[in-house]
Formats: sequence, C-alpha cells, structure tokens
Amino acid sequence: MSEENTQLPELAGPSLVAADQIFGDRLPLAERYVEHLATSGIERGLIGPREVPRLWERHVLNCAVIEELIEKDAKVVDVGSGAGLPGLCLAIARPDLQITLIEPLERRVIWLTEVVEDLGFDNVGILRSRAEQAVGQVEADYVTARAVSALVGLLDITLPILRGTGQLLALKGKSAADEITKASKKLTRYGAREIEILIAGQDLLEEPTTVVRVSL
Repeated sequence: MSEENTQLPELAGPSLVAADQIFGDRLPLAERYVEHLATSGIERGLIGPREVPRLWERHVLNCAVIEELIEKDAKVVDVGSGAGLPGLCLAIARPDLQITLIEPLERRVIWLTEVVEDLGFDNVGILRSRAEQAVGQVEADYVTARAVSALVGLLDITLPILRGTGQLLALKGKSAADEITKASKKLTRYGAREIEILIAGQDLLEEPTTVVRVSL
C-alpha cells in the first residue's frame, strides 16, 4: 500500500483524546486501519476522497463508540460491512468480541480480507453473502448496520440473523425517531421487546453517535 501523494487525516486534539480512550494500546491498529481507508480504500471506491479529512471523527470514532453498548465476549455480525464500518472499528476496540463481516460485493470482500490479514485480527471472519442469505450460517448476539437502508427495510435483513434473541444496533442520524415510526408495524411483527434511541460516545465526541437499538 503506497502513501505517495496521500494526505493522511490528522489525529489530534479531542479526536486524539477520544481515540486513545477507545482504543488504548490498540491505537496503532486503528491508525493503520485509517491508513488503509485513506489509501487503498479510496483507490477502490470504498470511501469517497472528500471523506479523508474526517475519517477519524465521522467514520472510525463514530463507529467505535458503539462498543459501549455491547457486552463482553459477544458475537457480533456486521451487515453490509463495506469498508468495515462499524465491524473493523469494533474489532480493534474490543478484541474480546467475535465479529463476522457480511458483505455481498466481491471487491469489498477482497479489500476487507487484505485489511484483516494486514492487521492480524484473529477475532474477525468475513462472509461474502447477502444478509438475508446468511441466516443460519452465522451466530449473533448483536447485529450492527450503518448506512445500509432505512430501518423499515433493515429489519428484514438483520433481525432474522438473531433467530429470536439478541439486539440490532443500527447507526442512524436525526431521522431515527421517524424511521422507528415508519417501521412500527414491522417491529411488532418481529416481536421486538424494546426499541430505543441511544446516544453513544456522548462524553467523547463532539458529535456523538445515534443508535437505534432493537431488542428481541
């Protein structure tokens, strides 16, 4: 991976404080991951070039803070993993987790495989599949998803993976409440016990992360 002509995003100030608290002694792994995102991730179309200056704040830290919502030693399935957001961020922050990245597109799977091998993860598996076809192939206590679809559509491709017990953690924005309202009938049909809007990283990030948590 070449860094020529590539301006890596700076990690300083509040972001450095947050990253240090989230990743601890695994911060060099997070920095290496960001390096991948800013170079080969751009070259292969997984991340837009304009995102480079805000890779830490808007993407990596935004994803990593949801680790505070996940219990120890849990099995996590990241649906539509793409550039590994949030799956690889969680793998770095929480080596106790067993994480499966589900991604249907071959070029993304190839990139994810290269990054996982380079970072030396032993707690990450990759499954090339559509999420709805992965039911029964993976075990999950939590399913995560970011920028995959609106909640009403996301439920159909995530909740079946939980097989009746566990939690969906969907990273959302200001539309979270509206998305829950639009998905209310489907949530009832799936037997959701609890639907909450949570804020992760409130004490760490200038713009904390909004998460819709659906518990079965």
